[in-house]
Amino acid sequence: MTSLPSGRRAAKSSGPLSAAASRRVERPAPLRQAVYDALLELIVNRTLAPGQHLVEAELAEYLGVSRQPVREALQRLQTDGWVDLRPAQGAFVHTPTEEEADQLLAVRSVLETYSAKLAAEHATATDVKQLKKLQKAGEDALVAADVDRLVEANANLHAAVAAIGRNKVLSEMIGLVDRRVRWYYTPIARPRSRDSWNEHAELIAAIADGDGERAGEVMHRHAEQTRQTYHDRKTTESN
Repeated sequence: MTSLPSGRRAAKSSGPLSAAASRRVERPAPLRQAVYDALLELIVNRTLAPGQHLVEAELAEYLGVSRQPVREALQRLQTDGWVDLRPAQGAFVHTPTEEEADQLLAVRSVLETYSAKLAAEHATATDVKQLKKLQKAGEDALVAADVDRLVEANANLHAAVAAIGRNKVLSEMIGLVDRRVRWYYTPIARPRSRDSWNEHAELIAAIADGDGERAGEVMHRHAEQTRQTYHDRKTTESN
C-alpha cells in the first residue's frame, strides 16, 4: 500500500482520516479473483444455467479450492447481478428478465452502431484483412455447428470493429457489456447462425468501402435482429 507523505502521517490523527486510521486497502487475492472469473465464465457460457442452484461444496470441489473463496465469489457475483442469494435457500444463477435483456441489447445497439461508423472511417487495409479472418473463423464454426466457437467468433469480431474505431472510451464501454451480450447470445447463436454471419459480411464490406453511414445502418439492423431473435425465443419458451 502506498504510504502517505511523512508530513501527512504526523498530522493524520487530528484530520478527517483519524476515524479510519487503522484501516488498510486490501489487495484482492489472486485465488479469489481466479475463482470469481472461473464461476463467471461458467455462467456466461451457460455451463451453469439460469436458475441453477449453486452449492458451495460442489463448486469448491469442481474448482479444486476451499469453500471460502467460492463463498466470497458468490457474494461478489450477487453484487454484479449474476447470482441471486436467497435466504434459507442458497445461491442461484440469476435468470435475466425480458426487461433486463431488452435494456442491455438496446444499449449495445446504440454503442455498436456508432462503433461501426467509426470503424468505416478509420479502417486500414490490415484492419479489413483481420475482420475477414475473423469472419472466416465464424463461418468455419457455423459449418461445424460449434456453438461455443460461434459465440467466441462473434464476440471477437465485434470487439475488433470497436477497436478499429480508435475510440478507447467507446471500446471500453462495449467491453463492459460484452459478457452479458455473450450470455444472451449463446442460446440464440444457432438460430441466428447464417443470417448473423451474412450480416457480418455485409458490415465488413461497408467498412472496407469506408462507408460510415452504411456500416452504421448494417450494424443497427444486425443488433436489432439479434435483440428480436432473443425475444422471439423467450416468447416461444413461455408458450
